[in-house]
Amino acid sequence: MLTMLLSYLGILLTILITPSKKLFATTLLQTALLALLTLIMLFPHHFTSSHTMTQLLLVDSMSAPLSILSVWLLPLTMLASHPHLSKEHPERQRMYIILLTLLTFTLMLTFNASNFLLFYITFETTLMPTLIIMTRWGHQPQRLQAGTYFMFYTLFGSLPLLIALLSLYSTTSTSSLPSMILTIQSNPWFSQPHLMITAALLVAFLAKLPIYTIHLWLPKAHVEAPMAGSMVLAAILLKLGGYGLMRFLPLTTASLSVYSPVLMTLSIWGALVTSLICLRQTDIKSLMAYSSVGHMSLVSAGVFTFTPWGLSGALVVMMAHGLASSALFCLANMSFERTNTRTLLLNRGFKLLLPLTTFWWILAASANLGLPPLPNLVGELLMMNSLVFWDTWSIFLTGLTTAMGATYSLFLYLSSQHSHLPPFFKIFKPSLQTEHLNLILHLAPLLLLIFKPEMIMITW
Repeated sequence: MLTMLLSYLGILLTILITPSKKLFATTLLQTALLALLTLIMLFPHHFTSSHTMTQLLLVDSMSAPLSILSVWLLPLTMLASHPHLSKEHPERQRMYIILLTLLTFTLMLTFNASNFLLFYITFETTLMPTLIIMTRWGHQPQRLQAGTYFMFYTLFGSLPLLIALLSLYSTTSTSSLPSMILTIQSNPWFSQPHLMITAALLVAFLAKLPIYTIHLWLPKAHVEAPMAGSMVLAAILLKLGGYGLMRFLPLTTASLSVYSPVLMTLSIWGALVTSLICLRQTDIKSLMAYSSVGHMSLVSAGVFTFTPWGLSGALVVMMAHGLASSALFCLANMSFERTNTRTLLLNRGFKLLLPLTTFWWILAASANLGLPPLPNLVGELLMMNSLVFWDTWSIFLTGLTTAMGATYSLFLYLSSQHSHLPPFFKIFKPSLQTEHLNLILHLAPLLLLIFKPEMIMITW
């Protein structure tokens, strides 16, 4: 793990000294090779529940899949950004690539931090590259308002997190997360409810997830962010909240039982409401953003069941949603670059001109709605089983949420691919090989995980 992190620092140095003409090709090759190296090195940790620790880092079956997802997405975001990056000034290209690489580096540190102070610093550091990418390379004037929403929601949510972690450090006298968990679980006095500490942890992670009611920053950020920003937001940054809940859950299990009924009800109800909101969206990216809120609300419900099935299902849904939602944003960007609009009413009839792209739309929409035997369905079934054990009546709301998810996914596919192309689109740019390669690298892992979904489950 330390070797891979040092490799990212080497890539950052290479970006600074590489000539502008060779910058994109060199960086893309380096990040692709590092992604393959990370997959090979972290693969054994998919099936181990023991921590591989240094003083500051750990790797286990919870952090390894998310780390691989982070590294896998870096070359894909660069590949997706290349068409419009090539038209910009070389120094702006260099800064854009540096920010993406720095963001991936901090995400890797966050997912593999065993020290709570390192976790908090890297958890907050991910805000800055994302904010700069959103406000500097966004397409509309509203990007500044979206950046403000994003900054204040996450900053005000994360301030209680630092206070909670310092309080836990003062009671356990250790900064190591595994040691802190062992201390709390082995000492009966520590297992008494710490309601304020639990509330502080929940606010920070649920705002980052985000759960319904504190989700307003996400649709604005998705709509205003450039291509790479939307991909990273949907695929990885939303998973920081779910990972934080799963990692810190053993610290507050006793006190979480106090909040559990309210949180579970809010999560399930929020997933249903956001699925209904998706049906009335007219903007493609806005629809996908609310879809992400619905999926993450369901993930939080699975985490709050405190069961192995619920936690494993939450991790599977996060991984599958990361790949599927990123692919959908790539497809939405392909439509936008050819029509210069994100309105669903005007983005239609693409199957007549881009038939291969229609095939990618079918796969991505099927993954988003959880069509069997894709891993999205495996995760949803695991979570729904754990929710039924929590309360039998929850099956009605979760079933309705799943049905609504299938409805808006099919609505998105049919609206964009069927009907007739608007008559004022007389010049239509054909699809590029790099765009198809990008979508293959998104959807091929989803299809391969059908044969071995336990690769992205938590080992107990």
